[in-house]
This record gives sequence, C-alpha cells and structure tokens, in this order.
Amino acid sequence: MANPSITQTQTALQHGKYEIKGQFTFGSNYTFLVTVYNEGKEYPAVYKPLRGEQPLWDFPENTLAGREVAAYLVSETLGFHIVPFTTLRKSGPYGAGSLQQYIEYDPEYHYFNFTNEDRLLLKPVVLFDWLCNNADRKGSHVFFENNTHKLYAIDHGICFHEDDKLRTVLWDFSGQKIPEELLVRLAGIKSLLPSLEPYLTSRELSALCSRAESIMKRGSFPRQPRDRRALPWPPL
Repeated sequence: MANPSITQTQTALQHGKYEIKGQFTFGSNYTFLVTVYNEGKEYPAVYKPLRGEQPLWDFPENTLAGREVAAYLVSETLGFHIVPFTTLRKSGPYGAGSLQQYIEYDPEYHYFNFTNEDRLLLKPVVLFDWLCNNADRKGSHVFFENNTHKLYAIDHGICFHEDDKLRTVLWDFSGQKIPEELLVRLAGIKSLLPSLEPYLTSRELSALCSRAESIMKRGSFPRQPRDRRALPWPPL
C-alpha cells in the first residue's frame, strides 16, 4: 500500500501552484527552491526551468529537465528508489521545467567525508549511474535524508547520452562483482521504454538498452577509462 504522505507529495508537485523562495547559486543552470501549495498544505521542491539551461555542445538544447524526469522513472521502475520524485510541469514562474521533491539533508555531509559504512551503501548509485550514463556525478549529489538516513541521488540533467559519457567520483567498487540482487533489476529495462519516449531520443533509448545488456553480461562494476576524462569538475 502506498504511503499517503508520498502520494500527497506527488500529487502536489504534479498539480499544485508554486512560487519561488530562493535560488541555488552553485551550478551552471538556473535552479530554484520553491514552495508548492496544494489542498491547504505546503511542499518544498526544486524547480529547474528549461529556459534556465545553459547550452551544451553534446546534448540537445532544452532537454535537461526531461532527463531529470527520465532518471526518476528509471530509478523507481527498476527498484533503485534513490531519485526524489520528479515531474515535468508545462508552466511555472519561468516557464516549463522539472519539479523535484526537496529532501532535507546535511550539505556538509557528502561523499568525500562519508563513513566507510555509508560508502558501502553506494553500490546501487554506481550501477544506476552506469546504466543512465551519468556525465556528472559529483560528491555533493549523493546524500542521506535527515532522520531516516535514506540514501538519495540528485542532478541527472546530463544523463542518457548515446555515447559513453560516464564521469563520476564514485569509483570505489571498480572491478568488483555487482551484487546479483542489483544486477537482476536491469532485466526490466525494456518495459520502461514507452514511459521514457517523451524525454529521450530513439537512439538514446537504444543505447540505454544496450548498456543494460552489456552490464548484465559483464557482471562487474566499471573501471576508470583511460581514453577520456573520468571525473567531473568540480568534484564536489
């Protein structure tokens, strides 16, 4: 049975009115903290308008918000449950954009000062990033929710490129065997394709399926490539 508080948050982000409360100043694209109002309740969220995206030479323009939604769909459907609820709104204070549930966490506690025990919990994120071809996994993009200590991962605007773009600071498990309970999740990738079609190109969807098949055959976490840059900048 679905958690009522979760479904209420999702409904609010999909249909509620929202207004800007502040701006996140770190990062290349315009990102805002907003409050969503729905049925007398308030919900904090992160708003990334399409018009605030900086052009990239290797990604189509005005597609990053859609990629955020695609990452959420992959995370939920394949059972990773690490991406906060994310939806695409057709209108907003600065036009269409993604709206993502805001998670309360300690920004001072990030990958580079995680305990060894918490670092061991990152295997699902590493596999998810490899599958989604995340080109920008920084150390501040993974964190634990206050009180619950549930693991979350954010900022997936530059994922799903058809060429190999994996850039991440999470190389802790290079060459290690992928746990079977994680690996089997990738078998359901084709069932996702219809829901991803509004957000990704046909070639990107084909590449996603090919990566899933390749990962399942390989069965071990990737090693850092030697023919290109493997780390994002800045790392945090």
